[in-house]
Amino acid sequence: MPREAEPSLNERAFVLKALRENVRVDGRAFDAFRDISVTFGEEYGVADVRLGKTRVLARVSAEVAAPFPDRKFDGIFTITTELSPMASPAFEVGRQTEQETLLSRLLEKAIRRSNALDTEALCIVAGQRCWNVRADVHVLDHDGGLVDASCAAVIAALRHFRRPDVGVEGGEVTVYTLAERVPVPLAMLHHPLCVTMSFFHGGEVILVDATLQEQQISEGEMVVTANKHGEVCQIAKLGGVPTDALMLLGAVEMAVAKVGGVGAVISKALEDNARKMDVGGMLAELSAENER
Repeated sequence: MPREAEPSLNERAFVLKALRENVRVDGRAFDAFRDISVTFGEEYGVADVRLGKTRVLARVSAEVAAPFPDRKFDGIFTITTELSPMASPAFEVGRQTEQETLLSRLLEKAIRRSNALDTEALCIVAGQRCWNVRADVHVLDHDGGLVDASCAAVIAALRHFRRPDVGVEGGEVTVYTLAERVPVPLAMLHHPLCVTMSFFHGGEVILVDATLQEQQISEGEMVVTANKHGEVCQIAKLGGVPTDALMLLGAVEMAVAKVGGVGAVISKALEDNARKMDVGGMLAELSAENER
């Protein structure tokens, strides 16, 4: 089975010695993210997130389907991940690695189980028809920070997505095209984002958004999911070195503070995209509020 190239002994010693001297190899502060950029496709629900050299593409789609028998008043929301060999030689087509399983579970808990998307708003006819919303995550380049970039991509795509409007008459469901009615945004209850912490030197040094090299050298990791309101949705420490409770609390507070900055980048990208797509005031023309 293919594996990532491990850092050499000299590289490992260099990185650890630099951290002892409060220096990161790329010059960032210990609590600093790499440059993050968010762009959107021409279609609704396509978000491309770059976090340093890591690149993740998320695509949201929706179709009318039958709800689950035990959730008659809820729609369906699923998240799927794909790690292709294009992103890293350690990934294989058709073979799910441990990292892909871990990524899927973390995104599931961070977004779906925290009720970021209001699934009740996806119901069309109770027990008969609902919206089946699916978010596909494609990792295009991997250089660390995979969970953070993937979570940001899914949230950006969900906020950007617009589903077709529907009408119900006599039990018949009519799906209107974009030319007939203005598409409807998804009902988001909050916007959770992930921040990954890496531990070094017995947990004494904590880094935010480690690169792939730093990730391979780290003694343990912790993923904190929170929203801009300071609500912590998930804390996942997946083994590694034991960490002092006070340091753990400080790391969580640091992560909560960082979420606001990432959320602001996504919000600004959405505003810029909205202005770009509304060329000539087409959205105003499609609405019923314009002067006739």
